[in-house]
Amino acid sequence: MSHALEAARRRFQLILIKPSHYDDDGYVIRWWRAMIPSNSLAALYGIAAECAERQVLGPDTAIDITVIDETNTRIDFPRLLAQFKRHGNFGMVALVGVQSNQYPRALDIARPFRDAGLPVSMGGFHVSGCLSMLDGKAVGLDACRDMGISMFAGEAEGRLDMVLRDAASGELKPLYNFMNDLPGIGGTPVPFLPKDNIQRTLGLSTSFDAGRGCPYQCSFCTIINVQGRKSRFRSADDVEKLVRMNWAQGIHKFFITDDNFARNKDWEAIFDRLIELKERDGIPLGLMIQVDTLCHKIPNFIEKSRRAGVTRVFIGLENVNPDNLTAAKKNQNKITEYRKMLLAWKAQGIMTLAGYILGFPADTPESIRRDIAIIQEELPLDVIEFFILTPLPGSEDHQVLWKKGVEMDGDLNIYDVEHVCTAHQKMSKQEWEDIYHEAWSLYYSPDHMKTLLRRAVATGVPLARLVKVLVSFATTVPLENVHPLQSGLMRLKTPAERRPELPREKPLVFWPRFAWETLSKHASLAGTIIGLTISAFLISRDAKSKSYTDQALTPVADDEEETLSLFTKTAGGTAAVSHVRKVAELTRH
Repeated sequence: MSHALEAARRRFQLILIKPSHYDDDGYVIRWWRAMIPSNSLAALYGIAAECAERQVLGPDTAIDITVIDETNTRIDFPRLLAQFKRHGNFGMVALVGVQSNQYPRALDIARPFRDAGLPVSMGGFHVSGCLSMLDGKAVGLDACRDMGISMFAGEAEGRLDMVLRDAASGELKPLYNFMNDLPGIGGTPVPFLPKDNIQRTLGLSTSFDAGRGCPYQCSFCTIINVQGRKSRFRSADDVEKLVRMNWAQGIHKFFITDDNFARNKDWEAIFDRLIELKERDGIPLGLMIQVDTLCHKIPNFIEKSRRAGVTRVFIGLENVNPDNLTAAKKNQNKITEYRKMLLAWKAQGIMTLAGYILGFPADTPESIRRDIAIIQEELPLDVIEFFILTPLPGSEDHQVLWKKGVEMDGDLNIYDVEHVCTAHQKMSKQEWEDIYHEAWSLYYSPDHMKTLLRRAVATGVPLARLVKVLVSFATTVPLENVHPLQSGLMRLKTPAERRPELPREKPLVFWPRFAWETLSKHASLAGTIIGLTISAFLISRDAKSKSYTDQALTPVADDEEETLSLFTKTAGGTAAVSHVRKVAELTRH
């Protein structure tokens, strides 16, 4: 009887797709194994699965959920269209977490579904950011209107029910705008992806957000205008629930995507719960978190990070010139605290990664080369991720330029923080792009990577783990011409996945060239892996390595503000030191 009832139920097809974007040759960026799991996809899947469990379309209607992350899975359009046809075209396609650089590809994905008369909805930072900061029609949103794509601005907790019901009844609205009504996330469905999807990422890791929103005012940031400046949090119970759900399918490594976990008011309760799960229940947690440059001033924060399972920490360093930080409204970054903060992480044997933006107003190719040399010599950083300052739609920077009518590149596909999109006062477009590519080779020089390995041995950072990360960050830009954060293992592409406005290459031209490129890239990659592995082995066997020290590892000294280039080579650095001294003098009395 139950089988007959199940067969009689209608089945709503919900296809969740996280788009990739196009490379410089117009091909979709896709890998056999992608680098980073999509938290937007995990969040929406968790909400959708809970909607299916609650039978929000009625007891006679089941919801079948298909999850596709295009960075690691090819979209099989004929198969998906046939799947819809088998169910009477009953369902919808949701384009999830679409960023500005993914917007052109998202439109191309939507087109065959819309041509088939299927409902399509699109959400993410591009739609939300444009509706938050601009006039509602700017930056290509009319393309959605022209194609009949429903736009969703804001967050889906508590709202997906409505969208699913509207789609099921054929009444999907052109716009769902919740930007002025951001929901609480405590006690809501937690981010989750089935293991089949997680297996397509490197390292079997997934992600979750313990909080959303940020109180800071960085002008280049879209988060504050999409997720708001008022922070909202998940509880320790929520975090334990999602950890246990993932551990049940053998997943124990997580990227906590909060822009600044150190400012989560419940950080200690969450860490205490994770420590229990790790030390009492034996779940071998491995975590990566993102923090600010003042996190070391929070009592017990760094020590509890280690106990909770943090192995990598990403720090929004952004720059070492205070003049640039001021221009970006990132005054919370104090260069006088950089060394103290980084050494505190080093003391716990945790790998440090930092974001570094190129193209602030005071930057020139010469100043960037100088600053990279200062970082190498004086800051105990392991990994740097370079970005080009980009006026992302949804940021204050973009809004200011847009209102002033300043020329910005019209191709949203390159708004990926690795292409130049507008003019710079002191650098030509070519100079800016050239120094971006040069920065990677400067920092990840063979000599400096050996220094990083020596520092790792001296501070307890696992060598094998560091070698893996260095291989990726040293090779991805020169070999693949994409940022390491959107990289993966073994690039995949086909002639059919080229941008529609570009000519389709003939298979007899495309495949031999692609095969040769793949072989030559992997030969170069193998050379880097072998070289770094040999260096790591020799350094680990050297008795002197554990006592290795250099300027970066030297404890903070009272007089270093007068001697280190970090403080003396820029006017902003000198002024920052002077300000700290004045504050210290005033508070002494």
